[in-house]
Amino acid sequence: MCYFLLPTETDIKMPELQLIAQATRHGDSTAVIASGESYTYNQILASSATLAGRLLDGDHDLNEARVAYLIPAGFEYVVTQWAIWRAGGIALPLSLSATEPELEYALTDSEVATVVVVTSAVPSVQGLCDRLGLKLLNVGSDATTTPPPALPEVAPSRRAMILYTSGTTNKPKGVVTTHATIQAQIKTLVEAWHWQEDDTIPLFLPLHHIHGIINIMSCALWTGATVEAFPAFHMTTILNRIADNAYSVFMAVPTIYVKLIQHLSSLSPDDRKPVVDGFAAMRLMISGSAALPASVHQQWTALTGQKLLERYGMTEIGMGLSNPYAAERRPGMVGQALPGVDIRLKSETGDIVEAEGEAGEIQVRGPNVFSEYYNRPKVTTQSFDDGWFRTGDIAVVEDGYYRIMGRLSVDIIKSGGYKLSALEIEATLLQHDLICECAVVGVLDDTWGEIVAAAVVLEDGQYLNLDDLTAWCGACLSKYKTPRRLLVVDCLPRNAMGKVTKPDVKKLFTC
Repeated sequence: MCYFLLPTETDIKMPELQLIAQATRHGDSTAVIASGESYTYNQILASSATLAGRLLDGDHDLNEARVAYLIPAGFEYVVTQWAIWRAGGIALPLSLSATEPELEYALTDSEVATVVVVTSAVPSVQGLCDRLGLKLLNVGSDATTTPPPALPEVAPSRRAMILYTSGTTNKPKGVVTTHATIQAQIKTLVEAWHWQEDDTIPLFLPLHHIHGIINIMSCALWTGATVEAFPAFHMTTILNRIADNAYSVFMAVPTIYVKLIQHLSSLSPDDRKPVVDGFAAMRLMISGSAALPASVHQQWTALTGQKLLERYGMTEIGMGLSNPYAAERRPGMVGQALPGVDIRLKSETGDIVEAEGEAGEIQVRGPNVFSEYYNRPKVTTQSFDDGWFRTGDIAVVEDGYYRIMGRLSVDIIKSGGYKLSALEIEATLLQHDLICECAVVGVLDDTWGEIVAAAVVLEDGQYLNLDDLTAWCGACLSKYKTPRRLLVVDCLPRNAMGKVTKPDVKKLFTC
């Protein structure tokens, strides 16, 4: 691990982004714990300033150049993200589980010029970067103790980050947020969820997803709290830390709560008690990224005494709705509008929904809303309704609380906290030599919410099973996008116009 000179008094008086300015107030407090090592806010500030200088490489300002990074959760991740921002660049976090075609798409679509990696990731991306003509920068090598150069003043209105999300098009879209947008997303959650300087939270969620980046890491570091980072959700390791009362806040997706309930229920009373006591002692536990079944909510309360706080958000808006911190948290509901966020429901007829119990599309307006889909002005315009972002989610209000009913699009699958595009998966499957037609749908699943299911028509006389398809997908689809169910059919159900009817495809998997 490399350490760098701490910023001087002159350095920290330089105009900085608010997140960076917040960090200077916490100095030698522990910011990140990873692999048994602790790192302070001062260490992150010093290291990110030095890396920002390496990124600038003699220039004064990156001027919103896109910089991608493939780095696991931990000290180097925060250093890299902050360095990109402090140098004036746009940060593009890449998925650690992405295949080479998925990485290539993100890098070319966002017009990245530089990719930052840790040493262990160099072999996996060196060839791709060479082929695309991209600069590859190893965050852990060529470190220097030379004081960093003067860093640019970055206005809050400048673009800060691109996160790729699947929509109703064949390929993911790059959601662009400004520094002001990110600050607004953080501030509303710090206020609503009562973040405190003495909080400690585990981080095991993906860091190319807004849940991990904003809700956990950025909120904690804004407040002066401590993040303990893990490469993934390792049940035994994390439960041991919970039994040691290491955390005050815990955030996870419904899939993880289901697995926790199953695991805790399998333990003997003596083994279960210290873990349950650790959960019970926390001040806040949150579930998000997918709908939390009311039964899971109730089981968790019965097991630990904790009432999970369920919220609603998406990449384009950060968080929009949340059950209250200090008042009633209702199972099956996602609560009320967060501070500074405007929410309305709009019916299929175009009317604003006023009455409780009447369904409408959730539309969101406020400083938390993204600025654009990268290089997609037409799609961006179509995604807004007179300044309100159209989420595509249908909800009703019941006694003042919002309840999510489903999606406008049948081509969105919500699995294990990920929002997946059925069209993107279909386009990939059609590259398989044996598949001539396919339809991908989400099938309800108790653990994952929905799982990806594919109905396929094969070339004449051919055979394909799920194991073979899974092996083939390993090179072109992330594991969470790979179909978990496969059905070979003679023909796909279609309507009178010849269009595949997805509701009928779903029925094929329930027969």
